[in-house]
Amino acid sequence: MKSASKRNLEAARGYISLELPRLAQKELARIEDISQCAFDYHYLQGEAYRLRKEHEKALSHFSMAHDVSPTDLGSLLGMAWCLKRLDQLDRAIEMTAQAYKAHPQEPIILYNLACYHALAGHKSDALSWLGRALRMESSLRSLIDDEMDFDPLRNDPDFQYLTSCSQDQIDTAE
Repeated sequence: MKSASKRNLEAARGYISLELPRLAQKELARIEDISQCAFDYHYLQGEAYRLRKEHEKALSHFSMAHDVSPTDLGSLLGMAWCLKRLDQLDRAIEMTAQAYKAHPQEPIILYNLACYHALAGHKSDALSWLGRALRMESSLRSLIDDEMDFDPLRNDPDFQYLTSCSQDQIDTAE
């Protein structure tokens, strides 16, 4: 890959991290030979469109990145995130399950599976994934109160019990 393309990709990454998607896309547009950096190009385009809330375009680019690198966690989660927002919850769950198969030790995947199952009305699956996620990474507990995906379960006694348990109680549950 040419050094100019590398600079454009790095600049685009920087703009994405600053949540400046249009500037990132300007950098990406300067890349002359996308084939030399197809994964990075499409992944960053996906992130830019996601920031712009253009979920179909983001999904398309995450899918192209996924075609280049089928087990990449970022593109798998990016596709699932977009699918959820496009009201394709079953496909979002499938994509997140695929991410779990490729990366079973990533607690955020388990947490996301809990969120998507909660939205789908799959209480037992949601609680199971959430319990597993919290056993892997207790700091995820801090996200639960603000996570709207759990709203369907907020008043459920089992959900309330799980989210109020100490880490020791979670570790011995199930």
